[in-house]
Amino acid sequence: MADTSIEWTDATWNPVAGCTVLSPGCTNCYAMRMAARLDAMGMPKYRGLTRKSGKRAVWTGKVRLDRAALAIPASWKKPRRIFVNSMSDLFHDAVPAAFVAAVWKTMQATPQHTYQILTKRPDRMAAITASVPVLPNVWLGTSVENADYLSRIGDLRKVDAAVRFVSFEPLLGSVAGADLTGVHWAIVGGESGPRARPMAEQWVAEIEVACRKARTAFFFKQWGGVRKKSTGRHYRGRTFDEMPHTNARDKALAMIGGRQVQ
Repeated sequence: MADTSIEWTDATWNPVAGCTVLSPGCTNCYAMRMAARLDAMGMPKYRGLTRKSGKRAVWTGKVRLDRAALAIPASWKKPRRIFVNSMSDLFHDAVPAAFVAAVWKTMQATPQHTYQILTKRPDRMAAITASVPVLPNVWLGTSVENADYLSRIGDLRKVDAAVRFVSFEPLLGSVAGADLTGVHWAIVGGESGPRARPMAEQWVAEIEVACRKARTAFFFKQWGGVRKKSTGRHYRGRTFDEMPHTNARDKALAMIGGRQVQ
């Protein structure tokens, strides 16, 4: 686990490492570059998880489980928002359901933290999480980069969760007409780093409209680009750091999809 500069979370925790390029949003994934760097530094956890493709590092498809990492969150006493598997996808096909259940036990045992789990495989997320408790400190989300992947939001709605969220990052095209019914939070951001693809302001505006219609919290992360600090985080002259409502009393009373929040 490590502190992070990601604007919508406080720390990252990676009980799984490694992934597979699945859709256009994966093309310039920062985690591939980071995994290659960590491998070059001699970290066994990341050995062989990427390969060279031209001048880029790309996932090999190999996934590595880190059971020792399951003990880390308990050592953090101060409450944190924790992004789970910034270097992988917990619901990758190569991650056994039993290991997901072990991650769930860790999160259940550390209620002082809020866990944010993001996947590009919400169909598998829905199938696996049907067999684990709905935890008030676990937020479940999916990423959508353009209109070709809007169906992921429909799959996310099948997931029982205290908070459902969508990350429109990197936003690579218009998602006009996105239905955010049942989604509590939306993150919007442009791609950053080498070979970053541009994001149009109109695409951002379309998502904000969808958020207001569905009463979904709207978080604008960044414009992105090769130098993301210079493009900044202001949209319409201000920052949008809205977060989902997670009142403790509401959590305790919540019924989601007929399953009592634990």
